[in-house]
Amino acid sequence: MRVFFMGTPDFAEVSLKALLDGGFEVTGVFTQPDKPVGRKQVLTPPPVKVLALAHDIPVYQPLKLRDGTAAGIIRDAAPDVLAVVAYGRILPAEILAIPPMGCVNIHGSLLPRYRGAAPIQWAVINGDAETGITAQFMAEAMDAGDIIGVRKTPILPGETAGELFDRLAPMGAELLCETLRKLEAGDVRPVPQDPGEVTYAPPLTKELAEINFNRPGRLVVSHILGMDPWPVASAAIAGTHFRIYRAYCTGKRTAAVPGTVLSAGKEGIEVAVSDGSVTITELQAPGGRRMAAADYLRGHPLCL
Repeated sequence: MRVFFMGTPDFAEVSLKALLDGGFEVTGVFTQPDKPVGRKQVLTPPPVKVLALAHDIPVYQPLKLRDGTAAGIIRDAAPDVLAVVAYGRILPAEILAIPPMGCVNIHGSLLPRYRGAAPIQWAVINGDAETGITAQFMAEAMDAGDIIGVRKTPILPGETAGELFDRLAPMGAELLCETLRKLEAGDVRPVPQDPGEVTYAPPLTKELAEINFNRPGRLVVSHILGMDPWPVASAAIAGTHFRIYRAYCTGKRTAAVPGTVLSAGKEGIEVAVSDGSVTITELQAPGGRRMAAADYLRGHPLCL
């Protein structure tokens, strides 16, 4: 089977590697343009580009998809199917119509829940108990295609969005390979999505990072976990604005105003929320490094 692959980040790289290891013929790759990374803004290629070039696969990084050039590249590559994993662009109808076996997308949620750019993060932020991976045929509308297959997994207690990414990536790769083999054998039975069950997962922004302590503790903790590794939750505590990485619900009750610091010691920093309190266990002060809250407090006691 000849596959043209579209993807960009680490999550997609795992799927591309699985295709190569699985004996699929990858005829070309589309990925996003190189981007400046780090304090020195070093121009860095996406992980998918690095892997593709290491296997002598032609790589393209088109800025536009609707001027006919991208479609021409794909036609010349003559793929049987287009495989898309976290590419980051919506494909026009002209491209969707090219491969004879269709366009298969691997999406990091249980569609139709969490269509959009950040499904894994929002599943954690919202405190969902379960998530997974969906293989779907692509349609012109975002993540609206018929479902081909699904893999489910619980979201583990204390699991960050980044950790969940790492678990879902190989699941997505396995599902992609399985889906393409079934497609080649003519053994797929697509199921339309239920429009009444659709929810969306918009991109995360730095503005969403601020913690709202007026919410229940469970959702405060889920917000912190879902914002890791980016943009990282943040909050002003005792006059200092911290980045917050880890916290847990204490189960305690308090009449204190949400956001009030209740205690600070070897367990961390306990802060009042709408239904009790949470204890922050890992943070980063301005100009400092990420560390356990207890370690920070030894050199920087809070004035309560």
